[in-house]
Amino acid sequence: MKKTVRNRSGKTVSESNVEMVEVVLPNDANPLGNILGGKVMHLIDIAGAIVAHRHTRKVVVTVSVDNLDFLHPIRVGQLIILRAQITRAFRTSVEVAVKVYLEDLLTGERRQTSSAFVTYVALDSEGRPVEVPQVIPVTPDEKYEYRQALVRRRHRLAAAARAHRRYFEKQMPK
Repeated sequence: MKKTVRNRSGKTVSESNVEMVEVVLPNDANPLGNILGGKVMHLIDIAGAIVAHRHTRKVVVTVSVDNLDFLHPIRVGQLIILRAQITRAFRTSVEVAVKVYLEDLLTGERRQTSSAFVTYVALDSEGRPVEVPQVIPVTPDEKYEYRQALVRRRHRLAAAARAHRRYFEKQMPK
């Protein structure tokens, strides 16, 4: 069976980039004075979703988040900076890279604290997946991430298939 290839318009990576900055406040912190991991995850999802919305101009939903490690704590009074950019678009989904940094307001020190690749699916007004514009990588780094996104996607889909077989396809006990 022959696949129909549709001509989808494209957008450059820079057309949808996002940078978010917030001061870490006491209500965002654990008893040690570090930002809560759940708060960081929430901000990653927000930054990534804005990129996906800008690229697709559609409603998007989060379908996966790759590994997320917290390398350094971000303390109350420091800034949390999130930089997000699209890496690649597939038929109905997009992959967004989100990097998280801390900035110490007193010293000016900046340090990367975590990063994640988040996948979103674009939906139409009926809630069904819809085709998205292609990504046009311009810089060498964008071209590299574009190529690597396909490798990550293959690993992600294979891992999801294994997990679904293990956790969701077993018969319910009677």
